[in-house]
Amino acid sequence: MADLRRLPNLAALRAFEAAARHENFSRAAEEIHVTHGAVSHQVRGLEEELGVALFVRKGKRLAVTAEGQRFAAVVRKSLMEIAVAAEALKATAGQKRLTITAMPSFAARWLAPRLGNFIDLYPDVEVVLQSSGQLVDLERQAVDVGIRFGAGNYPGLTVEKLMSDYYYPAVSPRFNGGKLPATPHELGQYHLLRGDDEPWLPWLRAAGTDVAEPSGGIVFHDLAMLIRAAANGDGIALARHVIVMQEIASGELVRLFDTAVKCPYAYYFVCTPQAMLRPEVGAFRNWLFAQVAQFDASCGWPESPESNLQLYEHDYRREWQ
Repeated sequence: MADLRRLPNLAALRAFEAAARHENFSRAAEEIHVTHGAVSHQVRGLEEELGVALFVRKGKRLAVTAEGQRFAAVVRKSLMEIAVAAEALKATAGQKRLTITAMPSFAARWLAPRLGNFIDLYPDVEVVLQSSGQLVDLERQAVDVGIRFGAGNYPGLTVEKLMSDYYYPAVSPRFNGGKLPATPHELGQYHLLRGDDEPWLPWLRAAGTDVAEPSGGIVFHDLAMLIRAAANGDGIALARHVIVMQEIASGELVRLFDTAVKCPYAYYFVCTPQAMLRPEVGAFRNWLFAQVAQFDASCGWPESPESNLQLYEHDYRREWQ
């Protein structure tokens, strides 16, 4: 195996390749921006190092030897590969890529509709939005930023709370022919839609009812599917505020009653400490928190003065287990 420490001088190789291609030292010198004498000196030194003649003179004409032609082809191919790799690196450096991962429901219903604004502000950043219901290893999977819904305990990562969320029942105004339950106590008579990790019981108790936790039927893993089923009139959903706001605003769904229960988990911005040093990650972080502030101000959170919701906090895990 060749030893890279014994590689011929790269400047000499470049001068030789140009001279072999032009079969002229003067043209080679013009191409690589050195003098005729420098090319001649480089080629002569290369011949001495290799122990073989690379050029012969035929009168005033310079000709490449057979050994020189074979060597020039190899050198040309290698220099071209280096040039291509260098151009690729320059292109990568000129375009900053930001990879974000979030839960499918949050990515599709809250983040994606707002990302156009970030791209307008930072057109040189290529944004890759990934959605996954699984916890992504940011470092191993080369992801810059994660937006997670949980307790905020993510060791080894930079973690900042984005916002809380709240549950309340939501239903299509066309459900049951428009005859909707008038009180929480009537919910036991209707089909209650549910997610796999989001039980009804804390909300039902906060609303002062003894209605039992629903059982049977479809359990939705994806909250977007749960909301779509409610909009289709399939039942009453226990909806998360951030995820259902589009349908509430459009009138596809209506909020039932004045009770909301705060989720035991919240949304968090997470990234590795190394990623946080990158300008595009810092720019996205600042933009994201500004978007959350606008959202909080515009949508009327349950604890805000203008809201008609009564906020309750329950320990889901203690009551549900």
